[in-house]
Amino acid sequence: MNSSAPAAPRRRAIFFSVAAIFMLPLAIAIWLYYAPAAWRPAGSVNHGALIQPAHPLPALALPTMDGGATAADFLRHRWTLIYVGSGQCGARCHDALYQMRQVRLALNQDMDRVQRLFIATDPCCDREFLAREHPGLIVVPGNSAEAAELIALLPTDAGPAGDAGRIYFADPLGNLMMAHPRDSQPKELLEDLKRLLKLSQIG
Repeated sequence: MNSSAPAAPRRRAIFFSVAAIFMLPLAIAIWLYYAPAAWRPAGSVNHGALIQPAHPLPALALPTMDGGATAADFLRHRWTLIYVGSGQCGARCHDALYQMRQVRLALNQDMDRVQRLFIATDPCCDREFLAREHPGLIVVPGNSAEAAELIALLPTDAGPAGDAGRIYFADPLGNLMMAHPRDSQPKELLEDLKRLLKLSQIG
């Protein structure tokens, strides 16, 4: 019996050594991620700028071009692509609305998960062009108090509010979460949106 007594401590030591081999890398990874000076890989898979933390947008009924108004919760339930620009819709505006339309169409079976919002600042608007070229686009004039409140929450390169020609992504919970700069390519918009839709369990 005496000869077998040391066997149990040895077995325990072997067990804990093997466990440490597997658990130590995991423990280090968790510490690196959650430590106050958290380490992150330098690379990033998204093209647009993530808004961190995601910024909640208020529930607003925005006046529409036909004299009606959106539902107060229209920024909920779907992903929303948002663009703010002059109602005269120059070259940048045409390009942004075209990109938003084509990116949504390229989603195929997921296209109904996405809606498009154009906040048109004065003077506004060539309604015939918008109806013909961009069916389904939600167009609201930017001169209402409700639209101004929403615009003020959209970050730009120059500051917290204004028109920098960006295209914004809002999630189906009404959180503003990504902004694409003026020079973004349709492929970049599409890749980011596809990734978000794939990861999302909502909308």
